[in-house]
Amino acid sequence: MPDTLPLARTNAEARLYLTLQPCPTCGETRCTFRSAVVSIDGDLASRYTGDCPTCGTAREYEFRLPADILPPPADSVRFGLDNPSELLDPGVWLWYSDICIRQVPATTAGLDERATRTARHTLATAVAAVEETLKFLPPTADRIPGSAFTSQKGLGTYNTEPGRFTRARLEALRDTYAAALSDR
Repeated sequence: MPDTLPLARTNAEARLYLTLQPCPTCGETRCTFRSAVVSIDGDLASRYTGDCPTCGTAREYEFRLPADILPPPADSVRFGLDNPSELLDPGVWLWYSDICIRQVPATTAGLDERATRTARHTLATAVAAVEETLKFLPPTADRIPGSAFTSQKGLGTYNTEPGRFTRARLEALRDTYAAALSDR
């Protein structure tokens, strides 16, 4: 398989990546993608295709599949195993966690069952995104190195508050979200 294909460790990671990619013609980020497993140079890969809802441009992305396919967990969210993402940098992961946590209500009191499940899943997604951020920490380092931030959005998140990318702060954030999740 061509080494140029990036690795998508899970369908969830690929789908998040796709939501952040603008249409090359008009810049629209919304798109309904269909996925398929395909053979490229004799190896299996995933292909996501869709048409831009604004201008109709056909969009296509292909990713390497991991050696071991991870099924989605029943009661949590997982974007990958222990290796850091090749698709999204740590700044994007922490930005996405921030987006998720802002959507979680302070309490589930008064919510119906569906809204409660949605809130719990969104909180679990925030936890998983912080865990993905932590994967960029070198084993003995106390902070994620600036060289790990490779996207405009990731660099923007880092430059806004670089102190958020220390081991202590990221672990405290993850533990706080995880505790809130266990309380729901």
